[in-house]
Amino acid sequence: MLYERWRKISAERQNEIALRDFASGRRWTFGGLLAEGESRPAAEKVAWVQGHSPEFIFDLLAAWRKKKIVCPLEPGQGGLDASTGRDIGSLASPIVHLKSTSATGGSSQFVAFTAEQLMADAENIVATMGLRPDWPNLGVISLAHSYGFSNLVLPLLLRGIPLVLAPAPLPEIIRRAAENESAITLPAVPAMWRAWHEAKAVPQNVRLAISAGAPLPVNLERDIFQSCGLKIHNFLGSSECGGIAYDSSAVPRLDAALAGTPMQNVDLSLNAGGCLVVRSRAVAETYWPEKSGSLKEGVFQTSDLAELKDGQVFLHGRLGDQINLAGRKLSPETVERALLAHPQVRECLILGVPERAAGRTESIVAVVVGDALEKDLKLFLLQMLPAWQVPREWHFVDSISTSARGKISRAEWRKYFAAETRA
Repeated sequence: MLYERWRKISAERQNEIALRDFASGRRWTFGGLLAEGESRPAAEKVAWVQGHSPEFIFDLLAAWRKKKIVCPLEPGQGGLDASTGRDIGSLASPIVHLKSTSATGGSSQFVAFTAEQLMADAENIVATMGLRPDWPNLGVISLAHSYGFSNLVLPLLLRGIPLVLAPAPLPEIIRRAAENESAITLPAVPAMWRAWHEAKAVPQNVRLAISAGAPLPVNLERDIFQSCGLKIHNFLGSSECGGIAYDSSAVPRLDAALAGTPMQNVDLSLNAGGCLVVRSRAVAETYWPEKSGSLKEGVFQTSDLAELKDGQVFLHGRLGDQINLAGRKLSPETVERALLAHPQVRECLILGVPERAAGRTESIVAVVVGDALEKDLKLFLLQMLPAWQVPREWHFVDSISTSARGKISRAEWRKYFAAETRA
């Protein structure tokens, strides 16, 4: 089904440019891309497509042609082998695709998709965001990650949206990769948007700007809008179900909790615990090798605490990230949003760590990138939050590292401070 759809797209746009690789200077028409996929040998069982280059696309097409299961991997990430004891052959048709993720315990886990589910995800994204063939995607996010695969790879092969591959998100590379196009769509993560903004390197020909992978700070969204006239659209998605919500408004959000409105063809509700429940044709078939009741029959129950109001989605943190303060629960995002409103705070992270003193289960810790003083930030927060929600410990750092997917590991920071407390 996937390869048949691709052959239809390549026939309709045979002589149009489909893929341009900035690193090598090479380009392929849709017809040329079809020829590359036809000439490639396919994997025996599972195609572990990898890297951020045209080879990723070629290997994927070869796997589709031979109806092999595909599992994209980040650079350096290994696939399954015999030592894992997992029988990949148990994933019979209609499963065609695996996305790697992490199970609750941190062990390797995969999300399994059918062809229909991948096609539905591409349809929802193109329709909701308004992706256009005359606005090629500039690819700087990982092709292997769910965000990059859904926003870059699937629109190229299933909907005919051209792709320009850039080897790294460095400001000068982005500027040069974009300059040969009259208009581009640029999906990225907040850390990239901040770096490009501070380097004054946001390309002037960006017609559609998207941010996902981590919460987009409203002050960054506002600053880029004021300096470039460019609205960044916040996008919420998940490996298990593709797109969930999208902010299609023309002006910056005022509330950082606002994720947007539901994607087209996606139905959202809340479970009894206040967590978001997603229903759509793009929801994955199952987890593998361990199944879970949170993902089945077209329904994905997330751990995102949310509010649905006036057709909009507001996020209030993850259920597992809540800080326990003497029986009172606090979402870290509540404090982070307030802190990011301070003009001298560039980035911040709030988390709870075990408290030495009796009577409180955890202590609120703030990790901050910025020039403000601790006492000034405390006074600032006291004007916006109850005193019990103001962090008791403050750590000022040069940067808060993120993964290639643009995410900050709250769990890793929590482990670090917990070890400090024990020491």
